[in-house]
This record gives sequence, C-alpha cells and structure tokens, in this order.
Amino acid sequence: MYKKLLKKISLAFVVSALLISWTSYKDNFFEIAKQIEIFTTLYKEINMNYVDEVNPAELMDTAIKEMLTDLDPYTVFMNEQDVEDAKIRNSGEYSGVGALIKNKGGKLIVIEPFKNYPADLAGLKAGDEIVKIGDVLVSEVADDPGALLKGSPGSKIELTFMRNGQTMNTQLVRKDIEVDAVPYYKMASPTVGYIVLTEFNQKASDQVADAVRDLKLDGATSIILDLRGNPGGLLNEAVEVVNLFVPRDQLVVSTQSKVQKYNNIYLTKNNPLDLEMPLAILINGRSASASEIVSGALQDLDRAVVIGSKSFGKGLVQRPKPLLYGTQVKITISRYFIPSGRGIQALDYKNRDAQGNATRLDDKNIRAFRTKNGRTVFDHGGITPDIFLQNQKIGNVTKALSNEDLIFNFATQFYYANPNLDWNNFSVTDKHLDDFQTYVQKKNFEFVTQTEQVLDKAIETAIGDELKNALQTDLAVLKTKISQEKDNLVRAAREEIRTQLTQEIVKRYAYREGLYSYNLNTDDAILKAKEILDNPATYNAILQPK
Repeated sequence: MYKKLLKKISLAFVVSALLISWTSYKDNFFEIAKQIEIFTTLYKEINMNYVDEVNPAELMDTAIKEMLTDLDPYTVFMNEQDVEDAKIRNSGEYSGVGALIKNKGGKLIVIEPFKNYPADLAGLKAGDEIVKIGDVLVSEVADDPGALLKGSPGSKIELTFMRNGQTMNTQLVRKDIEVDAVPYYKMASPTVGYIVLTEFNQKASDQVADAVRDLKLDGATSIILDLRGNPGGLLNEAVEVVNLFVPRDQLVVSTQSKVQKYNNIYLTKNNPLDLEMPLAILINGRSASASEIVSGALQDLDRAVVIGSKSFGKGLVQRPKPLLYGTQVKITISRYFIPSGRGIQALDYKNRDAQGNATRLDDKNIRAFRTKNGRTVFDHGGITPDIFLQNQKIGNVTKALSNEDLIFNFATQFYYANPNLDWNNFSVTDKHLDDFQTYVQKKNFEFVTQTEQVLDKAIETAIGDELKNALQTDLAVLKTKISQEKDNLVRAAREEIRTQLTQEIVKRYAYREGLYSYNLNTDDAILKAKEILDNPATYNAILQPK
C-alpha cells in the first residue's frame, strides 16, 4: 500500500534529483527544492508513523524503480551488483557454472547448459529446476538466488535439482567463463561463409574480423552475418563491425539529444577488411539496438542485403551515471540515427495511451529516406528487411507461448520421450504441431489480444454508465467474433511455432553449436541468403532503386 503512495508522491522528486540537467536544474530551482522538501517530509512521516515497521532502504529503492518505469524500460537504477554484472556482460568474461539460468516465480530453471562447461559436465540439462544450492534452499532466498551460483574459479558447489519429478544431486566446479560474441562460424556452401554474432561485447568486432579472415581462407567469396536474437550491446563495437566492410571516415550513426554534449557523430576510423565481398544480414524481431545500427547502416549504405523480419526498434541510447555508494543510474540520453538520417525507435514512451502503454508512431507521420544508391527506406519501427520471410516473424501468439514457457516445456517433454532421436535428420512435422496444440490445450493456455483489453475497458465503462444491458447482445457478438479471429491467429502462427519448436528441440540434443550446424541446411533465412549470394545479378538488383 505505501509503495503505491510513495510512487505517486515521489515522481517529481526523483525525476528532478536524478534526471534533470544542470541547466534545467537552475531554471526550475524553486520547484525542485519544493518537491525535495515534500518528499523528505513524507519519507520521514511514513518511517516514523506507519502502523508496521518499514525498511527505509527498500522503500527508497521501490520509489526510485517505480518512478523510472514511467519513463522508459531502459532508464534504470543499478545497485552495486547490477553495476558489476554490467561490467561482466561487456567484458564477456565471468566466473560461474556456464549455463543460462532463469529465475521465474522464485524458481531457478536451467534454460541452456553450455557444452563442456561446469553445468554440462555436472550433468545438468535444460528444464532442470535447481532447488538447493549448497545448504541453502532456493525457495528461502528473498533476493536473486542465482547469485549463489557465482563464485571463484575452482570452488566446488553441491546442487540439488528436480528432473521429471525426481530429486537428483550433483557437484560442479566453477570456472572462468568466456562469452564469445561469435560462438560459431563455418562455410555454408563452397563459396558462402556464415557467421553468428550473438552480442556486442568488447570482443565483437575482433571476433567477426577473425571469422571473416578464416572463412576467406576457406574459399568464402561472400558472407552471411546472422544477427537474429542479438539484443545489442556496445555502440563502439557496432561501429567497428560496420567498419570491417565500409571505408574509413564513413558516417555509421549519429545521436541527437536535448543536451548538446550528447549530440555526436560516429565515423569509421580504420581501413576496412573487405569492401567488395557481398554481404547478407539476417535479422528478426529480437534483433535490437547495436544489431539495428549494423543492419541499418549496411542497408543505408547499400553494402548488404537484409533478410528476415522487422527488427525490434530500439533507437534510444543509454549512458550510466555514477551515484553514491557504488550505485548508478542508466539514463536514456539521446536517440540514434543511421546514415540515411532515419531513426528506428518503434515506441513513443512520452505519449502513452489510456492504459499507460507506449504508443507507436502514426503511419501518416512515417517519413521516407534514401539509401546511398537511392533506394527508399522508412524511419521508425525498426529495420525493415529487403527480403521479408514470414516464418522469421514472431507474432503475439508465439510470444505468448514463449512467455508461458510452453514451447520450452514441450521441448523438455519431447527430449525425454525421444532420447535416441537422430537430430541431424529431424524436422517438426504437422503431427508434432498437433501434439503441441493438444499439450497447450491441456495447460489451459489463453492469451489476451489488445482488442480484448480495449473491449474489456469499454465494458467497464458501459457498466459505469449503466449501458451494459442495452449493449449486451452487441458485446456478446463482438466477443464471439474476436474469439473466432483468435483461432485464426493460432492457425496462422503454426509456421512460426514450427520454427521455434525446431530450434528448441534440436538444442536439447546438439547444444547450441549443433543447432547452428543444423540450421545451415534447414533454416529458411540462411537458405534464402545463400540463394541470393550465389546469384550476383539478383544480389545487385536488390541494392538498386526500384
């Protein structure tokens, strides 16, 4: 209860104290001083007089984090552990168990063990639930229980976990983990090289360069760069990756802000690795930020053909600002724009709808821009590929299934029911999809469309206006039609679901490296890229104005 009260009253104070520039601070000094005084008084009164004991540190932490949600998802408060974790992510090195672990509802679930790292060597599998770490029950840890898995290299840890309803035990030895930005590269055909770039840490550009050099030695005359699922990372590494394929002193991205010092342009600084080699860039709805800089810049410069589905649309730049006691606030300071001059931010967090959700730019306000060769491209809403592939898109139904872990859990069930599967020759058949649909129905899966949310709000309003009885028949008809359309959405998503199930199931047998190898001959985006790169006339035609 007091958390909601604090959120409302502390908004102006925390925004003013943390996020306003010095110039604005001077201009609004009286209002800022007033809000600080109000907040300080409130904070004191609640701490002294509230009926139950309150934790002052927790109270303030909640007030700050709740307030920041009203700005955008990327402006966040970072405690000491968050700061340290950010450093580790950027460096690509840490000490731990070598597995992707998910904390959901107080449960620690193994999402993916990395091949030949401690978790894998100790026998952990995707889908295992860790219930005890050493002598500590996960269920009794108030904060992040996953932090207990970290430790110094060489230290041992006892784990108790659940698998298919059975309790099991194992011991693992922590070690230094190196996170490669390029976990896989290989010849996709006698002349086409394939590179997977999963994140933009400090190793990204060097590892891409090394991969290109090796593939050229193996006979590659063209390259596929796979950025699907890449959430981004370091801006300078994105510029360096682009620089591998474009000349020195080429504009890659610029940033625009209300604060003059944050208005910057980023030019390539080095001699390129290769200016002629044809490139294909693969993106999807989970390619964001630095991935969009690379794919968008190479598209704007007509240096690559972009294939897949529209990218995420994150065109906001963050910078960490140090606070007291080792904490930081990561603030959205500017928007970035790629060489044609277009922005790619999809959501407007300043202008929200009645439900408080960020809105998308109205289609009539979207502007056209020109690439270097004169092709038409558009701003806002992410990078639109030159070649769109429907099954690379991740729609609302598929997202909802993934968010509920139904695809993940079905893959776990499938793996233990088919332990000797020949994954090299595996494909998700219509029968598998039917089995998945039955599984989903048994789990009582239900997703709510945005239309239904708006309708429910309208019904609430109608009840308040005493109009519900008069509209009862019309509302019932409308709800029936929406339900029918939802069935159509589920059917339309079958190919998306097939793709996601295939990826998840193959990983269970072959780890991520095996999945990359499997995809070389089965993935639609890779096959389309090879087809285009193997046909110079087709490739060049795509890069010319229509």
